[in-house]
Amino acid sequence: MAIDAEIKIDFGSNPELEELFRAGAHFAYSRSHRHPNMAPFIYGIKNNAEVFDLERVLEKLREASGFMKKLGEAKKSVLWVGTKPSAARFIEEAASETHSPYVSIRWLGGTLTNAKIIRERIKYFEDLKNKKESGELGKYTKKEELLILREIRALGKYLSGLTLLKNDLGAAVIVDPGEEQTAFREALKVKLPVVAILSSDNDPAKVDWPVPANDISPSSVGYILKKLSHAYVEGLQGQNSGVEE
Repeated sequence: MAIDAEIKIDFGSNPELEELFRAGAHFAYSRSHRHPNMAPFIYGIKNNAEVFDLERVLEKLREASGFMKKLGEAKKSVLWVGTKPSAARFIEEAASETHSPYVSIRWLGGTLTNAKIIRERIKYFEDLKNKKESGELGKYTKKEELLILREIRALGKYLSGLTLLKNDLGAAVIVDPGEEQTAFREALKVKLPVVAILSSDNDPAKVDWPVPANDISPSSVGYILKKLSHAYVEGLQGQNSGVEE
C-alpha cells in the first residue's frame, strides 16, 4: 500500500480497502493523542493527523467478524454499546438486525456486574408496559395513571434496549472503549469478550477483538458495525461471511 500527501492509496484488487477508505475509517488523531500500543496500526500523517494502515484495519475487522460469526453459530447473544451521536443509530440498527440487547443513550452502572438488579428493573418496566397495553391502568385514578405513564417513559429511555438481555451473552461490541469506560470496565470484570471499534487514543491490547479505525465518523462506525452484525447473522443462518478471508 502506498500513501502520498493526497492520501492516494493503491487498493489493488481488494474492494474492501476502498470501502474502508471511502467510509473514512483511516482517519486517526494527532500523534500526541496516540496510545503507544497503536503504533503498529499507523501508516502515516496527513495535515497533522495520523492515518491508519487500512490493510491492518481490514485484517483486524476480518478477525473480529470471524469471532462474531462463531457467536452466531453458537447462538450466543451480543450486547451492542455506543452512546456517541455518531454511533447510537448504528448500534440500534445492529441490535435490531441481530435481535440483541443494546445501550445507545447511557450505560447504567451494574448492567453487567450487578445483572440481577438490572434484570429486576427490566421486569418491573415490562410489567408496567403490559399493564398499559392491557388497559389495566384504567383501574387507577387519573393522577395515578399519569404518574405510571411518566415512569414508563423514564424507564423506557434507559431500559428499552436491555429487554433482550439474558444470561447467554457471548460478547459486547463497544464503539470507543475510552468513551464507554464504565461498560468496558464491567465487561473486563465479568470476563466478557469485547469487540471494539477504537481510534488511536485507545489501547488495543486491552480489547479481545480490536478494530482500530475512525470511531467518530458515522460512515466509518456504520460500515464496521454493519460488517460485524452481518457476520453474526450469517453465523446464525449458517451462511458464508461477507468479510472475505
